[in-house]
Amino acid sequence: MRLPVSIITGFLGSGKTTLLNRLLQDPAMAGAAVIINEFGEIGLDHLLIATPNENTVLLASGCICCTVRGDLVNTLRDLDKQRRQGDLPPFDRVLIETTGLADPVPIVQTVVIDEKLAPQYQLDSVITLVDAVNGAAQLDQQPESRKQAAVADRLLITKTDIADPAVVAALRERLATLNPAAEVSSASRGEVPPALLFGASIAPQSREADVARWLREDEYRRVESRQYTPAPGAHDAGIRSYSLMLDAPVTRAGLTAWLTALASLRGAELLRVKGLLNVEGEPVAVHAVQTLIHEPVILECWPDAERRSRLVFITRNMTREAVESTLDVLGWQSDVPSTVVPKPDPQAYARFLAAMTKMH
Repeated sequence: MRLPVSIITGFLGSGKTTLLNRLLQDPAMAGAAVIINEFGEIGLDHLLIATPNENTVLLASGCICCTVRGDLVNTLRDLDKQRRQGDLPPFDRVLIETTGLADPVPIVQTVVIDEKLAPQYQLDSVITLVDAVNGAAQLDQQPESRKQAAVADRLLITKTDIADPAVVAALRERLATLNPAAEVSSASRGEVPPALLFGASIAPQSREADVARWLREDEYRRVESRQYTPAPGAHDAGIRSYSLMLDAPVTRAGLTAWLTALASLRGAELLRVKGLLNVEGEPVAVHAVQTLIHEPVILECWPDAERRSRLVFITRNMTREAVESTLDVLGWQSDVPSTVVPKPDPQAYARFLAAMTKMH
């Protein structure tokens, strides 16, 4: 069984240290391993009880904590090796804490696509903390803060105990508009039930409630008519979230062509796309973050009676109409292997590429 990996991120001063300290004292997290960046803000010295080697420590809670010194892949592999050899106690999940200015997407890419990690680890959730006092200004002024919030599976508003309730409510609504698929919770002094933060990934045996919680298409429809209007010069400008439904089933070849072109040609503007697609009669969950395309998941059964394909998007400078202009490719048929981008006829392919490159 592969171990779930969760990424805890958030802008400078958002409360990652406080949250981690609280989580590591919760009995439900006793089997966690924590990886922190060597330039990170977290300080757990008061919890340390032993030092098995220069980079790894055991915490009083029973958790394992280590420091990234260079390559994240090697750090994760070393942790797994030490666990298998008995040099470290068993652990059942990994938490990766980023620095306040970090872009979490490269970490997501490392966990998802690195062949050396795939047998041992799988991505669970990206958890982004947003400071209730300073969060609105950071979203206006800091592109890193905006990116961290947009790619999150779970959004946690911190410092709510010292913020104006009206400010917290406005920030919550703004975050829900920015990233409708993420569940937004609040925390005072880092106190939050771990169950609210984890379990964001989709699995073949997912139940109807799990799929609905993962996709949250109703939230996209809710915010489409109430899009947040950013302040002049804010980094929200050009960010859109919307949902689409397709009546006809899509083909495997067409889906491969569409996802490949979307990620390679427009990855920088594609903050996130999720979908539950009818692929030649089968329910398939798809998920992409910028240039990273997660492996599609074939579900064991349809979660409800709906058989139309459903897609949700968070994009930058990419309108709904522009995306809709590319969707014809999803019905393409091809005799070539699904790993090869099909080209059913030169003129159709040229129109498709033109639509992709002219999106705005």
